[in-house]
Amino acid sequence: MKRVCGCSLLLLVVHLSLLHDGLKVFAIDPTQGFTNVPLTPSSFIYQKPYNVPLADRYSFHNGIHRFWVYSNDKPFERGSNTRPRTEVQLKPDYTSGIWQFEGYAFVPHGTSGATIVQIHGAAEGNTTILLRIYNGDMRYYNGEVIATDLYDKWFKVNLIHNVDEGKIMVYINDVKKFESHDEGPGDLYFKCGVYGAPSDTSRYMESRWRDIKIYKKS
Repeated sequence: MKRVCGCSLLLLVVHLSLLHDGLKVFAIDPTQGFTNVPLTPSSFIYQKPYNVPLADRYSFHNGIHRFWVYSNDKPFERGSNTRPRTEVQLKPDYTSGIWQFEGYAFVPHGTSGATIVQIHGAAEGNTTILLRIYNGDMRYYNGEVIATDLYDKWFKVNLIHNVDEGKIMVYINDVKKFESHDEGPGDLYFKCGVYGAPSDTSRYMESRWRDIKIYKKS
């Protein structure tokens, strides 16, 4: 029988531990291979309840975008049957290729039932993905849990959309947390802020964002 030296045994143990699901998570740079798309003030298009000034639902100070809305607020335009929101639509729109949103988010305790980032547009339906906060956890729409315990702390969000292959991926703090197929190509763009869910919404909803960036794979 061959003897296994201590060094080889250690390497074997490490290799097996890395293969065991749930024991290790790996942080990577999701933007590797992407090119930054410069954003200007005109890249930010704000939406808020139609009957109040923007300053009553949004502020920008020391590099931090703060969005807030109430569950009984009006929609963003007269005649709309959508839920209350204070969001920013990020230009440019896209219809093909591989695009990525990146930003650092902060959600205060108590905000629940609120979409904080999304890809708007799809071949079927209005959205490709909504990432909502429910009781401090992030969910895909109101379903699968993507990340937990996010209240009152800054966390990094990377949302990647490969339109050509019909795939979306979500990274939280540089760790891949979610992957799914999209809903088909359309007039697509990223949004962030707060947008009330159809149900189980807190009276007050808020999110803060900093270091917002858009990337494209060349």
